[in-house]
Amino acid sequence: MTHDHVEAMTMADRIAVFNKGVIEQVGSPLELYQNPANIFVAGFIGSPKMNFIKTNTHNDFKVTTIGVRPEHITVAEGEGIWEGKIGVVEHLGSESFLHVTLNDGNGLTVKASGDTPLKYGDTVKLTVNDDKVFFFDEAGLNVSSAVSSLNQILVG
Repeated sequence: MTHDHVEAMTMADRIAVFNKGVIEQVGSPLELYQNPANIFVAGFIGSPKMNFIKTNTHNDFKVTTIGVRPEHITVAEGEGIWEGKIGVVEHLGSESFLHVTLNDGNGLTVKASGDTPLKYGDTVKLTVNDDKVFFFDEAGLNVSSAVSSLNQILVG
């Protein structure tokens, strides 16, 4: 038993994620990473943590939060889904983490290559593949299987 998600992900065959004494989800490390049951599990598994973006509730799926992992966001060459300004850049050698504030005020962490030329104050456009995005309803449950496109949520 451990409270350290990194230790659990690297050493366990199966993981039970508890929240205040309640089992939120049980599964293999990859099952939890690739298909979290809810926002709690999605935010607990992975390093750095999953990004959560609040949405308007005027969509057919009642999605209130979009979740996307830093490693699944790409700095776009042209048009992107989101636009924002880089605050902090963490250069860690083989990778860098860009901390971006989107134009709507939401913050994202983006994983980039270690030799990225991007720096504080740069404006970037970001994109992500639809199959790497998670959708959560008001109760925090993963409703991704009901949504086929990020555009369905962003356009409303």
